[in-house]
Amino acid sequence: MKKIYSIIGVVVLITIVIALSMLKNNNVSTTTTTLKIYESSELFTQRDLEQNINTANATRYTVSDGKNINITTEGIYVISGSAKNVTIFVEAKDVDKVQIILENLSITNETMPVVYVKTADKVFVTQTGNNSLKVTGTFAKDDTNNLNAVIFSKQDITFNGTGNLNIESSQNGITGKDDVKITGGTFNINAEAVAIRANDSIRIADGNLNIKAGTDGLHAENSSDDTKGYVFIAKGTIKIEATDDCIHGTSVVQIDDGVLELNGAEGIEGTYVQINGGTIDINATGDGINAGRKSESYNVTIEIAGGEITIIMADGDTDGIDSNGDIKVSGGTINVTGSSTFDYDGTATFTGGTIIVNGTKVNEIPKSMV
Repeated sequence: MKKIYSIIGVVVLITIVIALSMLKNNNVSTTTTTLKIYESSELFTQRDLEQNINTANATRYTVSDGKNINITTEGIYVISGSAKNVTIFVEAKDVDKVQIILENLSITNETMPVVYVKTADKVFVTQTGNNSLKVTGTFAKDDTNNLNAVIFSKQDITFNGTGNLNIESSQNGITGKDDVKITGGTFNINAEAVAIRANDSIRIADGNLNIKAGTDGLHAENSSDDTKGYVFIAKGTIKIEATDDCIHGTSVVQIDDGVLELNGAEGIEGTYVQINGGTIDINATGDGINAGRKSESYNVTIEIAGGEITIIMADGDTDGIDSNGDIKVSGGTINVTGSSTFDYDGTATFTGGTIIVNGTKVNEIPKSMV
């Protein structure tokens, strides 16, 4: 009888081992739950997400050449027309919320931003129709600030609406000294430097972004607080062509969903890169996804829990996925083509999902020996 129990025990043990092996070989994990760094519901207010604004009680302006618009109180302002050398100044109280609606507006400046937010609690820029904002020359300085963007804000700023916003800049497209949020609309940005730059964060809830940048596409960096300087993408359609990084977050880059096409020296760069979903296509001449020590507040990590990621690398000293720390893969599909597909200095864990390296499905994360 004891022999029978012993045989049964051995059979059960072998069955368990085989089952676990099959799970591993099929890249299925029972522990694929990833703790998100940021939650979308905590990053956007209801007003951020409103795309259609009631303008019944709005103040209306029609622009004319050389005549600035000064907004000093809370309210809704509709601005339309076509003109040259006009700046919309916002200098309201620090408790005031200002909503600027661009309604088929066209402004071309030589040296000053088209929108300059000095003071307010928060500013919303809402586009309806087709809008074109352009700065063609060398930007001026104001006090200690180099006003280096077509839209320059010292306060939190949210972009929403149902229309188009076309931005052309001899330097940056949008610069925000606090948070820059995008929740709707279509943005076509052509900037000789950074397309969208923020100190604290760039947060994208939705929208269509078509970006051409002379340096970085999206760049968030806070030199005095390294817990900030992050990029968060909930969803949207984002196409970026950049000569440097397509997406750069000094602390965190988190992508939950969306369709991203990234063409640049590097696709995504941050200290902690977390991808939870979406369709991401990267063509890079440097690294496809790179994690390095830019913030002391986060461990250097690339974490992939979902999504469809395709990375095509140029020849040379390049890596598809390169972490100066750890790589964690628990879900999604990663398809990397290049001479060096993965590189890491810490540990690599593969508990779920699918990895394809140069056309071949693998059961572990390779490490470059280049």
